[in-house]
Amino acid sequence: METRIALIGIIVENPDSVEELNHLLHEYGHYIIGRMGIPYRERNLNIISVAIDAPQDIISALSGKIGRLNGIGVKTVYSNITGNNATNS
Repeated sequence: METRIALIGIIVENPDSVEELNHLLHEYGHYIIGRMGIPYRERNLNIISVAIDAPQDIISALSGKIGRLNGIGVKTVYSNITGNNATNS
């Protein structure tokens, strides 16, 4: 199956939604290459970046589900590189 590499940028403004967010990231964990979280205490928010290698529809589904969480913003940036990822098929 053809996959794409993408970076999902997440800004968490509502800490009450973190449990739901972590559940979603765990659910899609086999597609995630890595993630980095940065607490920004001065602004009382968290910034998370998630690198993912998955089919386009999977990336869109995850991004959409994250975007529907209360107090969480999300944007996705896609690489132009596509390919077959044998570990995700």
